[in-house]
Amino acid sequence: MPCRVRQPGPPSKVEDVGPPVAYDARFAEVVGDAAELLSLYDQALFSEGPVWWPARQVLVWSDIEGRRVLGWHPDGAVDVVLDATPFNNGNAVDAEGRLLHCEHGRRCISRTAPEGGTTVLVTHFQGRRLNSPNDLAVAADGAIWFTDPTYGIENPKQGCPAQPELDHRGVYRYDPRTEDLARMAELRQPNGIAFSPDGRVLYVSDSDLERHHIIAFDVGEDGALAGRRVFRTIEPGVPDGFCVDARGWLWSSSGSGVQVFSAEGEPLGLIPTPHTCSNCTFAPDARRLFITGEESLWAIDLA
Repeated sequence: MPCRVRQPGPPSKVEDVGPPVAYDARFAEVVGDAAELLSLYDQALFSEGPVWWPARQVLVWSDIEGRRVLGWHPDGAVDVVLDATPFNNGNAVDAEGRLLHCEHGRRCISRTAPEGGTTVLVTHFQGRRLNSPNDLAVAADGAIWFTDPTYGIENPKQGCPAQPELDHRGVYRYDPRTEDLARMAELRQPNGIAFSPDGRVLYVSDSDLERHHIIAFDVGEDGALAGRRVFRTIEPGVPDGFCVDARGWLWSSSGSGVQVFSAEGEPLGLIPTPHTCSNCTFAPDARRLFITGEESLWAIDLA
């Protein structure tokens, strides 16, 4: 039997937060003033890496400091999907429906099958240990792209302190078919990562305190990156995790809540959160946005 940490039941409305703010009529059509931020769970230590896992019909997210991967069910129940984890952070789902993880503790990318059992995929680049993989995205061709900042080896609450073996903080592409690992770009502190709907643009957040940019790259037919540019500078706070919807809108975490931008970088709106949010993702039908931040998993229903 799974360890159940919340019994089935309805969510509660978050009272200490303002309504969504629209800067553009397009955003108001999707997230109106009547939309309410809902609390689905509030007993984590540091929530991150939300993703919908179709194989189990559950919203999965990491409690990094609690060393658990949690799962929210549509009936409101929350189970421990993985316990005593090595400080897991970002999660994604591969082309075969398996759950992928960024692990700070083992400094690796790992994979969990729907029936259970976790396999380590990537630990080293050119013979040296990775820093602490943070977030990942799966491309249309099945390649796993991930970021590798140093947060997990700097903060003992979120990993195992160590000196980095690499002289860079990179963005990588891993091909699970050939097991080839390639460094695609370098940033000061690469963090969140996602593709545009057509896969032709890769977005990566640089959570360096002096820059706090979201960077955009053009993705070539061979997977090579070009045309590096600043998509947006996020204030207040820094951009952590984010997601991109079918319209090409980018929904980014920040110190004020989820900031939403068009594919051209225009500010569209804000979903305020009671404190800094860390990441967000959509339900399969895109009618609900799930948001993580510190102890909380929130949700807001969309038109």
